[in-house]
Formats: sequence, structure tokens, C-alpha cells
Amino acid sequence: MVGRLDGKVAVVTGGCSGIGLGTVELFVAEGACVIAADLQAEKGEMLERRFADRVRFSRCDVTSEDDLIRTMALADGAFGGLDILFNNAGHGGTPAAVPELTVEGWDKTFALLVRGPAIGMKHALPLMLKRGGGSIINTASIAGLQAGFGPLAYSAAKSAVIHMSRCAAAELSPLKIRVNAICPGLIATSIFGASMGLAREVADQMAAQIASIGPKIQPIPKSGLPEDIAAAALYLASDDSAFVTGTHIVVDGGITVGPRSAWDRNTPSPILAAMGITSEQAEQMRANLIASGAAG
Repeated sequence: MVGRLDGKVAVVTGGCSGIGLGTVELFVAEGACVIAADLQAEKGEMLERRFADRVRFSRCDVTSEDDLIRTMALADGAFGGLDILFNNAGHGGTPAAVPELTVEGWDKTFALLVRGPAIGMKHALPLMLKRGGGSIINTASIAGLQAGFGPLAYSAAKSAVIHMSRCAAAELSPLKIRVNAICPGLIATSIFGASMGLAREVADQMAAQIASIGPKIQPIPKSGLPEDIAAAALYLASDDSAFVTGTHIVVDGGITVGPRSAWDRNTPSPILAAMGITSEQAEQMRANLIASGAAG
């Protein structure tokens, strides 16, 4: 069976753990050669050994333009070009609310989550043009769509990523380069623990706790896993999405469809609750209405 990414070359930032690692593994399985760009040198070297000549590790801080330039050059030197860029590296950024915000915290968050992908796109562009086009995928978040899913700076940055992807798609479409974003929901990765300042090993262990929470708080009763996001990235990277650009794909188990009462009949509507109507009373009212309609 022909892989969906046969002959393709990809750069995946944040490629040594979590969503990035899941994407590297899937891209390789589908035929791509991949540059795993990350700060975790030990994990990166293990990836190189695991996948032999199919994966190269690039130590890359995406807030450094020099690191991004060197990473793109490695894709060209090692594999002959670049077809896919997955701007995935991220962190929770400053957790500060409005009264505690600092300029430094805000700027660091945006440097990582917005400027990094923007500069990554810039330096991927020449290599993609030499290949006749390409696909750029940016990791956003449901926090960029609705309040309440992340800190202020992180949420604002992820919203910026969604619109940046749309604007870049419009600009680059004549060059046969597609740009899209993915908005993950609650995914069992180390980002939550790392955002709390925990050591990487502890943050990795915390992912298991996140996995146990997901099924309880969203319509699809399963844990969100890195491979769920990797599958969306594969779709956007491959020719399966040749007619898709300038949009965002929400991969969140349905958590953003509405309040819990929208999908859990045991949870009363906030409006009915405010009126003092219990879920049992609401169910009886519904039954009475159905009976009246049937009788009529």
C-alpha cells in the first residue's frame, strides 16, 4: 500500500514528545522523511536511532530565528527539500491574569506561540517553492476559540495563530502552498504539567491523569491522545486535503459544542436551573409535552 506521504519531507517542531512525537511517528509510517525539531536532545537522538535514515533531529528553539533557519537548512541538506511544516512546538505561556500580567511574560508567550510559527513559515517558503508547493500546519487550540480553556496570553496567542493561518493561506495560495490550523482540545500530553512549572519527567507522568479526565467532561467518552491530533495533521499534510486551506480543524471530543447540558441529559440547563426547575421537573415537562403532541 502506498503511503500518503511517500516522497515528502516534513519539519515537525516540538517533535520529540506529545503531539509532535505522535505526528513524527505517523508521518514516517506514511512514507515521509522528517526533521524532528525540539529542545530535548536526548529524546531527539533516540528518535534518530529508532528511525535510522528517515528522521533527523534538529535542536531548535523556535523563538530563535537562527535555529529555525538551521532547521530548514537541515531538511534541505538531509532530505533534499521541504514539503510539509508542522509548527507544533508550544507551552502554556504565562499563567497571569490581567492584574498580574507582565510585559516579559506576554512577550515570551507570543514569541513562542505566534512569532515562532510566523518565522518558521517565512524560512520554509523558499524550500517549498523549489518543490512546487507545500502544506503548512499550525497548532492552535480550542482556547483560541472560546474563553475558559486557557490563560489569557495563551488564549490570545492561539486565537492569533488561527487568524494568521487564514491570512497566510490567502497570501500563499497562488504559490500552491496551503496553510491550515488544528485546534486540539484536552489532549493527554505533558504541556499541562510543564505549564505549571513541573519537571519534564513529572509533567510526562501527569499526562496519564489528564487521560483519565477527558472521558468525563466531553461528549465523546474517550481520552484525547496525541495520535488524534497526528491524524488531523496527516490529513492536512497529504493530498487528501488538496482543496482545503485557510481553515482550522477542531479536534476536541466535542467539548466546545456547548455546555454540558447540551449533551448530558442528567445535567440541567443553566436557564432552567436559574428558574429553579430541576432536571427531574424538566424531564417531566418534556414528557408531558410529548404526550400532549401525541394525543393531538
